[in-house]
Amino acid sequence: MPKLILVRHGQSLWNLENRFTGWVDVPLTEQGIAEARRAGELIKNVSIDVAYTSGLRRAQDTLANILDASGKTSTPVIRDQALNERDYGDLAGLNKDDMREKYGEEQVHIWRRSYDVAPPGGESLKDTRERTLPFFERAILGDIKQGKDVLVVAHGNSNRSIVMALENLTPEQILAKELATGVPLVYDLNPDGTMNSVEILS
Repeated sequence: MPKLILVRHGQSLWNLENRFTGWVDVPLTEQGIAEARRAGELIKNVSIDVAYTSGLRRAQDTLANILDASGKTSTPVIRDQALNERDYGDLAGLNKDDMREKYGEEQVHIWRRSYDVAPPGGESLKDTRERTLPFFERAILGDIKQGKDVLVVAHGNSNRSIVMALENLTPEQILAKELATGVPLVYDLNPDGTMNSVEILS
């Protein structure tokens, strides 16, 4: 049965500084690099035929560290901005606590955790899903249906879009799901790409 390994990038500088990041290209922290290398160790014995990542360096650097630590550096890599993080628009670079003080806890929670309300100038999770899923279904599931084992290293919200589809979750269920940085989710899939089981490696 084909496998899909889904990993959110390691801790980035703006994760550490509690800022909205989105499409801004910020680097990993030392902890983020360590998380990526730990993920590589955890999937060392898992077959990978092809890897996908976003157009942003924190995901690309996480993938590079995973492949290095797992001894899989010859794996073909495909990069596409369809897998980029949700665009936080006017909030990008701003501190989340500062925004709570300015706009109130409830408004910031709506921007961060509602399914179809976008922050000013940005994307909602629904928007992100509509960008990510066509690429996932065409390219990534296309490989899986050919029997390939696929590694995807992307972002909290682009990965949520994929998890939502694979696990057939409602908007409420996916919004309640936390995806930790650098933790591999290993999906055992049926030949048609539907989910058989999932394992969290930690």
